[in-house]
Parts: sequence; C-alpha cells; structure tokens
Amino acid sequence: MVMTNGTVFMPSILILIGIPGLESVQCWIGIPFCGIYVIALIGNYVLLVIIKSEHSLHKPMYLFLAMLGITDIALSTCILPKMLGVFWFHMQEIQFDVCLLQMWLIHTFQCIESGILLAMAMDRYVAICDPLRHATIFTSQLLTQIGIGVTLRAGILMAPCLLLIKCRLKYYQTTVISHSYCEHMAIVKLAAGDIQVNKAYGLFVAFSILGFDVILILLSYIRIFIAVFHLPQKEARLKAFNTCIAHIFVFLEFYILAFFSFFTHRFGFHIPPYVHILLSNLYLLVPPLLNPIVYGVKTKEIRDQVMKLITFKNPA
Repeated sequence: MVMTNGTVFMPSILILIGIPGLESVQCWIGIPFCGIYVIALIGNYVLLVIIKSEHSLHKPMYLFLAMLGITDIALSTCILPKMLGVFWFHMQEIQFDVCLLQMWLIHTFQCIESGILLAMAMDRYVAICDPLRHATIFTSQLLTQIGIGVTLRAGILMAPCLLLIKCRLKYYQTTVISHSYCEHMAIVKLAAGDIQVNKAYGLFVAFSILGFDVILILLSYIRIFIAVFHLPQKEARLKAFNTCIAHIFVFLEFYILAFFSFFTHRFGFHIPPYVHILLSNLYLLVPPLLNPIVYGVKTKEIRDQVMKLITFKNPA
C-alpha cells in the first residue's frame, strides 16, 4: 500500500465499519440478523430435503423453488459470517481481493435469484395459459438449461465490474468502506479517480437483468390474470390464482426491496447513511428468510410434507 498525495495506491486491505452512525449498537443489531440467518438456513434446508425426498414434488415449480433455496443459502452465507464478525468481534479488515470476490458473489447470486423468479413466472404462465403443453415445454433438459443460463448470465455480466475496479481505479481516497459488506457502489465511491464508467456499468447491469426480468414477469402475470378471469367457474379461477399467490408475494418482496435499496443508495442523498445500509441488509436477508415460509404456508404439497416431517414418529 503506497500513499501518494493523500491517496492510497491499490490498497491491500479495506476496512468495513458496519452500519455508520449505529456502531455503538451493532452488537445488538447482530442478534436479530443472526436469528434471521439461522432461520433462513433451516427453512431452506428443510425445503430442499422435502423436495429431494418426495418424488411427487419433482416438478418444474418445485425444482425452481429448490434452485431458489440453494441461491438463498449461498447469498446469505456470503454476507452474514463476515458481517457478524464486524458487529460482534470488530473483525473489520478484509483483503481487497476478497472484498471484490464477496462483491461479485453477492451481486451474482442476486441476479441468479432474479432469473429464477422469471423462470418461475414463465412456468406459471405456461401451466395456466397452455396447460396441455406444459409437460412437453418444461422438460428436465430445459430446467437444466435454465439453471445454467441464469447462472452464466449473472456471472458473466458481473465480471466486468471486477475488471473495471481492478484496471481503472488505481488510487483511493480512503480504505474505509461505510458499509457492512462489500457492495459495488460502496467500493467504487472510495476511488479518487473518475468513477462514471463504473457507475454507468452498474446501472446497465441492474436494468438489463432486474429491469428486464421485472418487465417479463409483469407481462406474464398480465396474461395469467386475463386467462384466469376468463375461466367459467369461480372454483377454477380461485384454484388457478392460488397457485400463483406464493410466487407473487416472493416476487413483490424481492423486487420492491431491491429497487428501493438501489434508488435510495444512489439518489437518496438526504436519507441518513444508516438507513441505506439497513435497507441493503434487509434486502439481502429478508427474502431467504421469507421464501421457504411463504411457500411452506401457501403450497399444500409442501405444507403436507412439512406436517409429515413434524409428526413423524419412529416405530417402537
């Protein structure tokens, strides 16, 4: 690490301060965050075990849900251990390259989750609007291709963020990150040089993935609602709509938190920094917590399997 005119040339270590303005109570904030993490791990793990063990759940809707569960476990695990280290043990130092890796993993898993939510919306669209072709369209081969596709799309589009930071940003005004994890803009704002290209590419990725996915999901649900309201029987309409409720709730909580966090971080100049950071944390921690709960409550097949798991008794 070399100091030049008050700036740092390619720092090897960065400092995460946690939640600026709330440093004195971070140890207490870490307790509910830890609880959220533990419940999210247990909930998603139980969901994965149920889907894997129950052959009747080996259908596209549940396999997409399993992909979502794996992504949620990976996303929350990328964040919480280091965050709790900062909150509880003052382990604030993080190697620059490790910080970039965490940044890439976090945003990659966010984009993967968005892609899976889009795939789930497409699955519901075909199941309701063209049910006779659903089995022939959503084959196991297509599910594998979708899983690989959303992963590659996220990883490849996020890779230039790493390169732009490593190749363009050589000098840094400070090595202190006013955040509880390594977020793209939080790192970019440390630089002493021109960051417009980095900011522009971050916006491009956000709108080309999240924006594109949101538009397609909304269009699919418009078509779904039109098809449902044209069903002749009320019971059929309620049954069709009920299969979409869990996904709609998950879709809303993910994207509302995502865009609210995104816009307040970039344009909410009058909002206190700790509000930005808390929103960012909740955006990444709440979906992994709520997703298995929502699907467990609203999906009868999963609810039945959970009850069997709870009430199961070994033979005497």
